[in-house]
Amino acid sequence: MERITGDWLQADGAQRVMLMLEEAGFQALAVGGCVRNALLGALVADVDISTDARPQKVMELAKQAGLKAVPTGIDHGTITVVSEGEPYEITTFRADIETDGRRAVIRFADEVAEDAIRRDFTMNALYADRTGRVIDPLGGLPDLKARRFRFIEDADRRIREDYLRILRFFRFAAWYGDPSEGMDAEALSAIASNLDGLDQLSRERVGSEIVKLLSAPDPTMAVFVMEQTGVLARVLPGAVAKPLGPLVMNEGTLKLAPDGLRRLVTLGFSDGASLRLSKVQQRQIELYQRLIMSQESSRDLAYRHGARAACEALAMQAASLEQPVILPDHRALEAAETAKFPITAKDLMPDFSGAALGARLKELEAAWITSDFALSKAELLSSHNKG
Repeated sequence: MERITGDWLQADGAQRVMLMLEEAGFQALAVGGCVRNALLGALVADVDISTDARPQKVMELAKQAGLKAVPTGIDHGTITVVSEGEPYEITTFRADIETDGRRAVIRFADEVAEDAIRRDFTMNALYADRTGRVIDPLGGLPDLKARRFRFIEDADRRIREDYLRILRFFRFAAWYGDPSEGMDAEALSAIASNLDGLDQLSRERVGSEIVKLLSAPDPTMAVFVMEQTGVLARVLPGAVAKPLGPLVMNEGTLKLAPDGLRRLVTLGFSDGASLRLSKVQQRQIELYQRLIMSQESSRDLAYRHGARAACEALAMQAASLEQPVILPDHRALEAAETAKFPITAKDLMPDFSGAALGARLKELEAAWITSDFALSKAELLSSHNKG
């Protein structure tokens, strides 16, 4: 019998919530990502709990237990219960009545097998009770151990229920799959047959999935297969997979953490607004776009944007040429990052004003940068006076 352990499961908050349901005669099972990640030895971020208790009953039990309950998705069976300061999403077992590729009409169910069969992939249909005993209604454990992503039952039907599952397939494959094993042929065939369904998805959902996918340690194989199946061109017009492998290698060389937005720009896609990304993300994309197109030296980039940004520019520029990056002088970049231009506008007044003042400041700053930031204020002002 397979068992899982983890602080997240043994935490007082989780135990209290699950006991609350069990002592009232209901099932309480951790489900999905938390169970999958625990079995893979990966980080568990969110804890979702499935139960046969109906939403109103969950609300009632939480109130009796002195816990805060929020009906975050009560129409779809989800109640968020806060226990020991941590939120736990508790969702009633569900079965699909009708789907349209984006949303589902559901009914509440009494059996865990009914809840499992409506999920996307076999390895996501794993449950665990309060003691860590794993419940595998659909035989997903062998797939998990092989790091093999398979749709539950018929891949084509699963995709037509929610076309976002196409992107989720590649996201999970990027994060948890075994590249040496390849990807499930039936899944890829069904994906290639349902590309039109991607047009039904909101750009917000697409953008969120793409950034998560590209943030995986090495999503190269997943993105390459996305390109082969036609998915990449459909969701990111103009993007190409070829620079991603070199970029991942260059990131490792320069000790840069994975960054989904950096990788998105290197693929050749920089329209964050079309993906409905946040303003912060769009500004970061704009910076990456300037960095990858910049003709400035890495020293100049470090001065203007920081040493890390200079390294990112080197990584992206080399990757766009499908080349390994040349290691920079990190000490020089750090010196450039901390360098402070010693001249202010006040130093040049009243000799200069308006546009002429701005132009002269830029001239002196350029001379100072060219000197490797060595020219002193006195030397720069002397040059100014001669000028």
